[in-house]
Amino acid sequence: MMDIKELKVTIGEVCEGYFNDAEEGVVGYDERLDIRPKYQREFVYKDAQRDEVIRTVMKGLPLNVIYWCKVKKDDGSDGFEVLDGQQRTISVCEYVDGSFSVDDKYFYNLPKDKKEQILNYPLFVYVCDGTDSEKLEWFRIINIAGERLTDQELRNAVYAGSWTSDAKRYFSKTGCAADTLGGDYLKGSSIRQEYLETAILWAASAENKSIEAYMAEHQNDPSAVQLWNYFRSVIDWVQAIFPKTRKEMKGLPWGLFYNQHGKRTDLDPKKLEAEIQRLMGDEDVTKKSGIYEYLLTGDERKLSIRAFDRRDSLAAYERQAHKCVYCGKTFEFSEMHADHITPWSKGGKTVPDNCQMLCRDCNLKKGAQ
Repeated sequence: MMDIKELKVTIGEVCEGYFNDAEEGVVGYDERLDIRPKYQREFVYKDAQRDEVIRTVMKGLPLNVIYWCKVKKDDGSDGFEVLDGQQRTISVCEYVDGSFSVDDKYFYNLPKDKKEQILNYPLFVYVCDGTDSEKLEWFRIINIAGERLTDQELRNAVYAGSWTSDAKRYFSKTGCAADTLGGDYLKGSSIRQEYLETAILWAASAENKSIEAYMAEHQNDPSAVQLWNYFRSVIDWVQAIFPKTRKEMKGLPWGLFYNQHGKRTDLDPKKLEAEIQRLMGDEDVTKKSGIYEYLLTGDERKLSIRAFDRRDSLAAYERQAHKCVYCGKTFEFSEMHADHITPWSKGGKTVPDNCQMLCRDCNLKKGAQ
């Protein structure tokens, strides 16, 4: 059973041992709390949001619930990690630390009673502990105020450990190694853990595993160099096979392509580039990003070849006297499909003279050939 307990803790206690470093993360609560573990999401509150947190505390009004999860620290001792409330926690700690002023008052400018009021302010904290699956389920149903955590940020909390911390070093910081190496091929944001999620998904798929299963298996590994080396192999392969970078390459599932086609010896980069140029210039190819998967698999559907419009279809329908050109039977217009006389793959274009109307059954049979 999931164990969820309220923890009575004050701002002063959370600020004890507060340390904020861009590379080493953010800790507090006498170094027992990872407020922002190494290379996790960077501080994103604007000054106005940050200041409102402090004004709320000064007025004695309640802040929203903060969620921690119980974790094992690298040295084996028990600790905590902030699941939700990182921005609020950093705001109050930074103010107490003297990093900024609110309404022209720094913490150290306040009278003693006002300082004590802030330090004794009780935070409403829930601590969650349980199995990995229980934590994930609980984290997903929490009614989180403000900017919601991504699925990968939730997984990072569940599978916190040496491996996850090291993986974030490669994939979870603005200007991180993954961004430098593969930013042209990745979509999303590194600091919202989308690069990390993508890399793990690709690596897990190579082993027919889920992201959760992969992270659980590696949770206590001392480093994530294996994941990084795999990611480098993917990007090296893409750059070797498709050396010219185009905007259409961004966000494609390159790791999945690599898992399936990475060992092929028949992929000629020069011939592939010539085909890419031809297809990019073909107006019938409406999904240019699908060109790469088409060249690897031959699946024409990935290109979303332009269909005949209703006017051209009706013209062909009348020209054929409402009959299917294959079976010769008469059909209503709604029962027929427009089809290329000369297939697109053999040079046929989506133009009126290349349009024919087939009944549904004949169109299906032709498509299966």
